[in-house]
Amino acid sequence: MPTIEIDTPAALNRFLTLAAIDGISGKERDVMNRIIGLLRTAGVDERRIRFDDANCRSPIGGEVGNLIVDLPGTVAGPTTLLSAHADTVPICQGSTPVVDGDSVKSVRESTGLGADDRAGCAAIVTAVTELLASGRPHAPIKLLFCIQEEIGLCGARYLDAKLLGPIDRAFNFDGGRVEKLTLGATGGERMTIVIHGVPAHAGVAPQTGASAIVMAARAIDGLYRDGWLGAVQKPGLGSGTANVGVISGGDATNVITPLVKLRAEARSHDPAMRSRIVEEITKAFRSAAAEIATDTGVTGRVEIDTSVDYEAFRLPPDHPTVLAADRAIRAVGREPYGEVTNGGLDANWLNRHGIPAVTLGCGQCDIHTAEETLSIPDYLDACRVALALLLPDESAAAEPHRDESSAG
Repeated sequence: MPTIEIDTPAALNRFLTLAAIDGISGKERDVMNRIIGLLRTAGVDERRIRFDDANCRSPIGGEVGNLIVDLPGTVAGPTTLLSAHADTVPICQGSTPVVDGDSVKSVRESTGLGADDRAGCAAIVTAVTELLASGRPHAPIKLLFCIQEEIGLCGARYLDAKLLGPIDRAFNFDGGRVEKLTLGATGGERMTIVIHGVPAHAGVAPQTGASAIVMAARAIDGLYRDGWLGAVQKPGLGSGTANVGVISGGDATNVITPLVKLRAEARSHDPAMRSRIVEEITKAFRSAAAEIATDTGVTGRVEIDTSVDYEAFRLPPDHPTVLAADRAIRAVGREPYGEVTNGGLDANWLNRHGIPAVTLGCGQCDIHTAEETLSIPDYLDACRVALALLLPDESAAAEPHRDESSAG
């Protein structure tokens, strides 16, 4: 199959430039400004570049909102959205990217690279740069660089979708292999559980207290034994996952603990099953609090808050977005395959906003760790895929093959 021609050294340099900029969730201003500078250099009209106010609605605030770019079409055709998230996780602060053979890594051994998702941002900027430099025709294009993906998809969740307008097909560039088409993802719900016990002196009069730790332990043990924690498989009901991930409480060994806070989550591709898991977790903690009492019969109590992080979605294999992604991957000589993930993606919220999005990988490996790397051949093919998605189908098919070695 013919490949899409790009300037590979320039494409790699864009990634190296963006990966070297600190920008954890809520502090994406510097990386956004650099993206804007690269787009303006490519010829994008500054009047077509703006931010929404998603940061004003996010629980943590933040320096900037989502970056939205509008490229009017030169020919009629479907409006295409390319998206990626601009934030990285804290371990990537201080990333110093360096080329190491066919990969990029951070030269600092204790620091992650930040390829998740600066590779997605760089691939999109590269595609637009190549397109505008070529002068080739294109249908309307929208670009979206999201904030705060790493802390609960906040940028996509609070996106002002009206600023994008109608979108016919959308492609979210994030982690994983270039060949992988993520057609769907699970839905997730988070829980904050506060258990109120009764304090007492643990040595002098333990019977006058009711331990919040014991209540938490009883609830967690019951959920685990009954199959409502970990991988949840309930014939006739459905499947999902659940986890109690954070527990905090207690100040001293000689005090019957009066307060414990927990954070938990439930996930399922079926919203009804996810709700059932949340219901079982709620019931277990309330029952445990009611069962543990002082010598005078005073029991504990529980406060539970839940919030839906993202709803599940799944696009059919014959959806126009899926078919377009399939063609683009094949155009660069790769064999695409579909997958549904148990993780959350910006695409969850894009689909919730009525924007049919699939997620494509950029070659990131071992993300969220100090061992994170970027496969240069995969990243360059992701750039080519992004460009192919912006070209009319006949233009992509007609592109000549150029035998290129990996940059670096």
